[in-house]
Amino acid sequence: MCVFRSLNHAYAQVVDDNLGHTLVSASTLDREIRSEVDGKRKIEAAQFVGKLVAERAMKRGITKVAFDRGGYKYHGRVKALAEAARNVGLVF
Repeated sequence: MCVFRSLNHAYAQVVDDNLGHTLVSASTLDREIRSEVDGKRKIEAAQFVGKLVAERAMKRGITKVAFDRGGYKYHGRVKALAEAARNVGLVF
């Protein structure tokens, strides 16, 4: 699972490194959570993204991933996203 964060948004995607394909993805721009994220703090928005990407991965039968924080320190939004994904059941 790769994580990217910009100044305003958070993105996460589960990628199959062998094939180079994205299996599932989620971001604060997704229509499913866009209305819930508007007006929230960035950390709360990242939690929605972590939960959504984990739910989508679990639906596709993916339960175990490697976490790639993309060079970002493991705190703040990156940590919130990861913990939300773990709470859903994704194993890192």
